[in-house]
Amino acid sequence: MAGACRLFGTLEKISTSNIRKFSLPAASLLPQRQYNTEATPFGKHTKTKIVNNEVCVITLDTPGAKVNSLSKEVMEELAQVVESVQRNPSVKAGVLISGKPGCFIAGADIGMLEQCKTYDEVLTISREGQRILRRVEESSKPIVAAIMGSCLGGGLEVALACHYRVAVKDRKTALGLPEVMLGLLPGGGGTQRLPRLTGIPSALDLELTGKTVKADKARKLKIVDQLVDPLGPGLGRPDERTMEYLEEVAVQSAQALANGSLKVERKKGLMDQIMSTAFKIDFIKDMVFKKAKDQVLRLTGGLYPAPLKILEVIRVGVDKGIEAGYDAESKGFAELAMTPQSKGLMGLFRGQTECKKNRFGVPKTEIKTVAVLGAGNLVREEPLYQITSSSPNRNVMQ
Repeated sequence: MAGACRLFGTLEKISTSNIRKFSLPAASLLPQRQYNTEATPFGKHTKTKIVNNEVCVITLDTPGAKVNSLSKEVMEELAQVVESVQRNPSVKAGVLISGKPGCFIAGADIGMLEQCKTYDEVLTISREGQRILRRVEESSKPIVAAIMGSCLGGGLEVALACHYRVAVKDRKTALGLPEVMLGLLPGGGGTQRLPRLTGIPSALDLELTGKTVKADKARKLKIVDQLVDPLGPGLGRPDERTMEYLEEVAVQSAQALANGSLKVERKKGLMDQIMSTAFKIDFIKDMVFKKAKDQVLRLTGGLYPAPLKILEVIRVGVDKGIEAGYDAESKGFAELAMTPQSKGLMGLFRGQTECKKNRFGVPKTEIKTVAVLGAGNLVREEPLYQITSSSPNRNVMQ
C-alpha cells in the first residue's frame, strides 16, 4: 500500500483553479433551540432521535468496531432509515453523523468484496450502493452529513450524496477516495458526483492518486460546505464536546435548509467558469485526458489497470451523461475487483491490518523490564537458497 501511495503521489495535478468561496450563514446566526428526545436504536448499526420536533438525527455506530464501514447490512439499514425520514410527515430534514468521534465512515467493508467470486456479485453490490445513495440524493427533505474524523471511499460517497456537508477542521478529519490503492475505483457514484462538484481536474487528481485532503482544503474544493472548529476540554473530553457541537451546527443547518433561510449556491469563480467552458470543447477535453493517461502510463508502465479505468469511467460520464456514467462505473468496479492486481492489493491490505492486531492477548503478568540479547546478523553456513540443475526450471529457488 505504501508503495502504491508513493507511486501515485507524484502524479501532477492536471491544472489548478482559483475557487472563490461562497458565504454561508455562521452557526451563531442560525436558529437556536433545545434538544427534546434521546436517541433510540433504529437497527443494529444506527440510532435515531428527533430534534426540535423536525430534524431526524441518524447516528451511525457499528457496535464492537473501532470504525464505521459500509457492509451490505449497513447499507440496507441506511436505506431503511432514509425511507423512514421520507415517510414521517413531522420530519423536515435529516442529519447523518457518526457515533465514533475519530471516524465518520472509513469506507466499504473489504471482507464483503473478498467474499465475491464472480463479476456479477460485485456488479450487484455497486449498483445497489448507487441505488441507495441516489435515494439519499433525491430525497425531498435535505440531509446534512456531519463529518468528524476519516471520511474515505464509500464514506465520502455517502457524504457526497447528501445535500450539505459540515466538517470539523482538525488534523483527524480527512476526506478522499483511495479505492485506487486497492486496485479499484469508487463504485457508489464517486466517479460521477465528485467531478460535478469540484471540477474534472481536481477530481482526477484525487481519484487517480487516492490522496486525502483535510477539511479546510475540502472546503476550497467545494467538497465541504461549512467548517466547524474543534472545542477544547471542558466538562467532557474535547472529542465528545466537539462531536456534540458538530451535531448542533448540522441540525441548525438542516433546519435552515428545510425552511429556506439557507440556500446552497456553489457559485463558480472566473477560473471555474473558464474551465467549464473549455471542457465543452472536444480538443481541450481530449488533451486533458490524454495528458492524464500519459502520466499514468509513465508511472505504472501500463501494469496497473485501476487508474486507466477511472479515467475511462469519468470520461464516459462527461461525454454521455450521468446515467451512462453510473453504468460504466458499476461495470468498471466489477471488472477491477476480478483482476489479480486488486486481489493482491486487498490481500496486502488485509495482511497489514492483521499484523497490527495483538493475537497473543493480554499477558498474564505485567512486563516491567525488557532486554534484547544480541544485535548482529544471523550467519548460516549454508546458503538460504540454491539453484539446482536437476530442477526442470533452472531458475527456481529452492
